[in-house]
Amino acid sequence: MAKSKPRVKVPKTAKAGEIITIKTLISHKMETGLRKDKKSGELIPRKIINHFKAEFNGTTVFETVMEPAVSSNPYIQFKMKVPESGEVVFTWTDDDGSKYTTKKKIKVG
Repeated sequence: MAKSKPRVKVPKTAKAGEIITIKTLISHKMETGLRKDKKSGELIPRKIINHFKAEFNGTTVFETVMEPAVSSNPYIQFKMKVPESGEVVFTWTDDDGSKYTTKKKIKVG
């Protein structure tokens, strides 16, 4: 499987109290655990992104749990209120415990 690559779209600046839209996408080939390997005939282990969390300056602003029906390359969009300048930390967690993280700064002007 190719390395999972998270991408996010966050405004670089905002006004204090402004509500912004954040868009995320992670390249990740999901495995449901129901498909069989064509050569061996054995089940391919389940490997999905099962958890997503966004934190702004250490406070959780959005969090969700995902189930096997989630598509490959899950896209998540949410809104958040920007109280001050800071950093949004995005973390996707895989079934095997792998974590994929990226960060974006927002400046209040």
